[in-house]
Amino acid sequence: MKCISLKKYGALFAAFTLAAPALAKDYELKSPDKKITVNVAVGKSLEWSVRYGNETILLPSVIALQLHNNKLGQNALVNKEDRQSVNHTIIADVPVKSKYIADRYNELKLFMKGNYAVVFRAYDNGVAYRFEMALGDSVAVVNEISEFNFPQNNRVMWSGETNKEFQSHFESLFKDSVINAFNTTEHAALPLYMATPAGSSLLLSESDVYDYPNLFVFGTGGNAFTAGFPKVILDRKHTGDRTARITRLADYIAKTSGSRSLPWRYLVIGNNDKTIFESNLTFQLASPNVLANTAWIKPGKVAWDWWNANNIYGVDFKAGLNTETYKYYIDFASTYGLEYIVLDEGWSRTTTDIMTPAKEIDIKELVAYAASKNVGVILWALWEPLDKDLDAILDRYVQWGVKGIKVDFMARADQYMVNYYERVAAAAAKRQLLVDLHGAYKPVGLNRKYPNVLSYEGVRGLENCKWSEDITPGHDVTLPFTRMVAGPMDFTPGAMINATKKNFHITFTEPMSQGTRAHQVAMYVMYESPLQMLADNPSNYRKDPECTRFIAQIPTVWDTTIALHGKVGEYVAVARKNGDKWYVSAMTNWEARELDIPLDFLPEGSWKAQVLADGINAAEHAADYRITTLQVSRNSRLKANMSNGGGWCAVIGKE
Repeated sequence: MKCISLKKYGALFAAFTLAAPALAKDYELKSPDKKITVNVAVGKSLEWSVRYGNETILLPSVIALQLHNNKLGQNALVNKEDRQSVNHTIIADVPVKSKYIADRYNELKLFMKGNYAVVFRAYDNGVAYRFEMALGDSVAVVNEISEFNFPQNNRVMWSGETNKEFQSHFESLFKDSVINAFNTTEHAALPLYMATPAGSSLLLSESDVYDYPNLFVFGTGGNAFTAGFPKVILDRKHTGDRTARITRLADYIAKTSGSRSLPWRYLVIGNNDKTIFESNLTFQLASPNVLANTAWIKPGKVAWDWWNANNIYGVDFKAGLNTETYKYYIDFASTYGLEYIVLDEGWSRTTTDIMTPAKEIDIKELVAYAASKNVGVILWALWEPLDKDLDAILDRYVQWGVKGIKVDFMARADQYMVNYYERVAAAAAKRQLLVDLHGAYKPVGLNRKYPNVLSYEGVRGLENCKWSEDITPGHDVTLPFTRMVAGPMDFTPGAMINATKKNFHITFTEPMSQGTRAHQVAMYVMYESPLQMLADNPSNYRKDPECTRFIAQIPTVWDTTIALHGKVGEYVAVARKNGDKWYVSAMTNWEARELDIPLDFLPEGSWKAQVLADGINAAEHAADYRITTLQVSRNSRLKANMSNGGGWCAVIGKE
């Protein structure tokens, strides 16, 4: 639980109560570069507004905290204001976008009558606020009021949710619409992308969410959103091994410490979509790492079994959920230097007994065999059976020599589930186990506090190709400006059967992707996930060792990220550095296009670029690609020529 010391804040607020509260007043806070201005109006209500240059981004919007017996922010009076400027560097233990993150902001903290404070921050690329309380041991938060009033009818990528009780896998398709298209019965999960008529790009999300539910936004029928939160669940009735019906809700959203800070609500602001892509605000606003030792945390690539339905071929054994099949995955991973394999659903005797392997699978033999090949094993688990006996189950996995867990089907974002994520992260870290969260809400900072949490799903990913036509190239180039901005995204790329728009068809056991092979390869640089899957059949990868070797050389964490081009839903290009190599990637929607790729990020000297691009016939045969090698320098400019649904990827190293 993320709390503020009662002793510290009790003394602090006691001192300020001696000062006479200020009458209604406005406060101004500017970003370090002076381009962003936050105005805070304190009076009958507490309101904030935001300007970016000469453009009004956010009109006065009420913020408040409704407790059972009190409403913080109503008839607000300031006892004291405190300001600070911060300019330091965060070093990420597991770098997602960047290892060294410049954390530069100005902060305004208003200590209010009533033993609470409101903190505002202005960054050069965004703004944030949060409540802090010093109200004793425990409070029940009935609701948090958060308005987002915009001056115009902004474009919005709406991640529509339909469940009134906020139960969801958070695998959004983003509807390209406008704010006033949504009424008070419609809500969306964060993050939420917007663009103003003047051309500014915005993204709304949250960070440092602990012992508190996730924030959702509801439409109003006008140019505004309002906040909504899952209530505490008091009773549930199981309807399956991974589903339940809520039968009773509390009248509050959280029962928590009365002396703590609440989550940050933030807005990324920039003059183009590249600003959104490069944002690290979720990570910057999150609680720092609490693990003393992180040297054991090893990001990497994973040979994954579920998407390809274990449909191995060209072998002399019966493929399926058995020891021989998983040894084949281990051999494949070892051949191409992949760090892990995952045993997904089906490895255990039942989905609720996740301490007993299925009779066809010898876990100890597999783990020992994998270790001999320098490959780690990750096990899948349903969340609730794991929750019921967390310590004993994880102890068993450690005895087996397992390296991590993939926890699945949480499908909630209430206070209990937020706390569950942290319990799992802490218990796994204690045993030096990695965590991959599926059926999960978006990242809200846990992966900074517990760096062993390497990735999250919460995305409409490649698996949907098995049963739908949702995963289009247009969707693929929407994600870098929406879901991925929040943090690691386990999209599970790597399809080796690729289809044009007219040739794509749904098949569960031999799935294919929409778009080209180069489009899939480009995802390994484009999509951020320290635990990155190779989703397809190892038999398919072995048939094309040239493409597989190209993918296998791409790392999963990054020292530096530079957005080169970007327009949500249309195209995107990025350059990333790991060690002494650069990796450049571009993707497009169903429109063929050419992007200019400047290499001025390279240091001086002569460099060699290995480029995988769409082949000349990719428009008709989507798997067509070519690999070329070029000599380049920082003065070179490359052309990323992409077919319909295409992609482009380069690995650049010193000659």
